[in-house]
Amino acid sequence: MARTLRQPSHRRRRMTAPLALAAGTTALALAGSGLALLAGGADAAVGNLVANGGFEAGNLSGWTCAGSASAASSPVHSGSYALAAAPSSSDTAECRQTVSVLPNSTYTLSGRVQGPYVYLGASGTGGTDPSTWSSQSSWNQLSTTFTTGASTTSLTLYVHGWYGQGGYGADDITLTGPGGTASPSPSTATPTVSTSPSKPPTQSPTPTRTATQSPTASPTATQTTTPPTTGLPKHILTGYWHNFDNGSTAQKLSDVQSAYDVIAVSFADAVPGRAGAISFTLDPGLSSKLGGYTDAQFRADVKAKQAAGKKVILSIGGQNGAISVNDATAAQAFADSAAAVLKDYGFDGVDVDLENGLNPTHLGNALHSLQAKVGSGFVLTMAPETIGMYSTSGSYFQLALNTKDILTVVNTQFYNSGSMNGCDGKVYSQGTVDFITAQVCTHIQGGLRPDQVGIGVPASSRAAGSGYVSPTVVKNALSCLTAGTDCGTFVPPAKWPTLRGAMTWSTNWDANNGNDFSTNVGPYVHSMP
Repeated sequence: MARTLRQPSHRRRRMTAPLALAAGTTALALAGSGLALLAGGADAAVGNLVANGGFEAGNLSGWTCAGSASAASSPVHSGSYALAAAPSSSDTAECRQTVSVLPNSTYTLSGRVQGPYVYLGASGTGGTDPSTWSSQSSWNQLSTTFTTGASTTSLTLYVHGWYGQGGYGADDITLTGPGGTASPSPSTATPTVSTSPSKPPTQSPTPTRTATQSPTASPTATQTTTPPTTGLPKHILTGYWHNFDNGSTAQKLSDVQSAYDVIAVSFADAVPGRAGAISFTLDPGLSSKLGGYTDAQFRADVKAKQAAGKKVILSIGGQNGAISVNDATAAQAFADSAAAVLKDYGFDGVDVDLENGLNPTHLGNALHSLQAKVGSGFVLTMAPETIGMYSTSGSYFQLALNTKDILTVVNTQFYNSGSMNGCDGKVYSQGTVDFITAQVCTHIQGGLRPDQVGIGVPASSRAAGSGYVSPTVVKNALSCLTAGTDCGTFVPPAKWPTLRGAMTWSTNWDANNGNDFSTNVGPYVHSMP
């Protein structure tokens, strides 16, 4: 969700062109093999467990790779070689390696990467599997720290791109920490692709284009919690309101269209030097654009919207919303600061839109602590990018499940995502009814209640880089999911009449597009039985 014109998703402040895919924070795990301690280059680091992590062997020894991948002499971050890989429409050009480790031990996984949507992570850790990603054209560092489980003796680390996107590079990959007692031999097996549906591996959230990654939780799993009391109607329309000027229609909060039941003020700011802490300040650029919109007027508008039956919440994140809650101290700082901001401005809750990685355990704890401070009526929404809800093993999906007892709705961004698997294992292209309905099916089968799932779409073709759909498509998707009518080729395995509703980025882009979204989708959502 952008501060600048025609950027995809919830982006803010960055001055880059629209991207075809907005990747999320899901752990995209791989399986594979190889372990050695090599001297020279990146592998000389004490305690580094990665074989050929700098690719200085001039080949891919120690790694198992799928698709187009090689050790190339250019571009490199350091030394003479680096991994160069090119995803296709059917693979992510993934490379992986299995490493011996010790139980109950702390490790740091790090690497230098470049290119659109490069993921670095580990699976089989015995705890919360870590993952991190970036989408920068220049070399940048990815790093994540984790602790192995009580019985973990090996894990798989991985690096990959994303379907149909540009090539990526990786170099100087290290896993530092105590080595295990045995080193598994590198596997020479070629990765296989299953063609028949099955349950997902218990620890592997790899986004392979097969049915093995479609969550298949039992039907009763979606009824394990009861909806929290928020004062919201059964079906809701959510819209993001810009606290900045990005070339769309500048609005005062009072100008937000009446069809929106939940208004997410975008965005909170990180407090420098205090990990996890947030603040909020009305953007002076927006105030100037509106001819002098004051903080006092904004506060009054919050109360007026609430008096009209709306919920006004504060969105945390966006592209440059570098808010990290990765330990207990940061979790406490988040809960304390967020509670203070909510009390100060009278916000009804928060929206989680972190697009640069998150820790589902510590952030989940922070959100529970915040809810306890705020009390009844607390509204918690999330807006993960599509990849963030691809697998139940992903960090965003884990966060949603960890906070299921206080979660209002997850409005996944069904745009800027390219083609993806649905819950039936088939691949669907974005911008279609099938893409939306097959992804929603995955979310519900993965354990969320239908009333905790919504459809997130851009309000106009200018609001995102790709994936815009007309209000008719949104209504057809809602009809398909709730009543089994107006479906495309994919027909959900059940009807979910309690599905929560729809979300758009944004109320400003909606106004810029003649209020097409709120005028057409709003009444439809509110008329759903």
